[in-house]
Amino acid sequence: IVRLRRQPVPRSLRPEGVRKRVHRSPSARGLHDRVRSDTGHRELPWRNNTDFYRVWISEIMLQQTRVEAVRPYFERFLEKFPTLEALAAAPEPEVLAAWSGLGYYSRARNVHKSAKKIVAEGIPATYNAVLALPGIGAYTAAAVSSISLGLPHAAVDGNVLRVLSRLDNDASEITAAATQRRIAERAQQLLSNQRPGDFNQAMMELGATVCTPRNPACPVCPVAALCQAKAAGTQNEIPVKLKKAVVQDVSIDLLVLERNAQIFLVQRAEDAARLAGFWELPERSSLQKVRARRTVNFTHQIVNDRMRVAVWYTAEIPADLPPGKWLSVKDIREIPVSTVSRKSLERLFPSELR
Repeated sequence: IVRLRRQPVPRSLRPEGVRKRVHRSPSARGLHDRVRSDTGHRELPWRNNTDFYRVWISEIMLQQTRVEAVRPYFERFLEKFPTLEALAAAPEPEVLAAWSGLGYYSRARNVHKSAKKIVAEGIPATYNAVLALPGIGAYTAAAVSSISLGLPHAAVDGNVLRVLSRLDNDASEITAAATQRRIAERAQQLLSNQRPGDFNQAMMELGATVCTPRNPACPVCPVAALCQAKAAGTQNEIPVKLKKAVVQDVSIDLLVLERNAQIFLVQRAEDAARLAGFWELPERSSLQKVRARRTVNFTHQIVNDRMRVAVWYTAEIPADLPPGKWLSVKDIREIPVSTVSRKSLERLFPSELR
């Protein structure tokens, strides 16, 4: 392993000199313009609207989830629950069904709890009040409070960590808690107090579209003149991440039983550790004697588990089915279904479920 030496930070980029230069430099203005211009940023349905409800829902959905995956869910969710009051009044299974396929379902349960709390107590007015909502951490609280409430809190996600580590040519281990604390302090120093929401979104957008993990687009970067990694030629080595999680393969065989245009699903227990109350396809191992043909194979990854899913189909209905329910495809769209089962059914019935 080659350890890069952390380069000394020029006086112009030291904390005492940062605020003045960042606020007045054309590069910083260009960075802010990435969020506002039509050509310099991605058009996303939660952009250009600082309504607390929209900003909050988008940030929760974006936790550990790609932007392109979130886009259609965000639009459908807001169509089904257009207001905080509508979300708070909905039954939990209905909320979980609208979230079904997006994964990390504790987020949906926390969103539902938070909506009830906000309707009862009012929209949070401070960073700490946002942080106190169920399922909210420091990053999400900073993003929501800066974008929606205009409060000066730097939002530091993986994109911002990468941008700032390159800006300072910081070769410290990026996953180390001390490194992340130092970079968070650096982000707070750089923050535009006049437009904190714009600045936070610009930094996130810069990392997502220009200062990417591999092959950063330095020639079009609006802060390239300030970047010490670019000056040193180390932009492809930074940030340094020494730990690499091992991905484990998990094989899953699911069985689709169809009878009279209905699919058989089983339900997880309400006290299950994961996906409590969710519906899913039975595993083929629970019905080994049934003759079935393999129809679909796909992979689905959750953190470090890579699931290799095989989907089997049969119209042969055994007499000893486990407890479950026969549901039409239309009914399945209205209930919470595990992501792997939903993906399996979407591949067999694409026009009905997508």
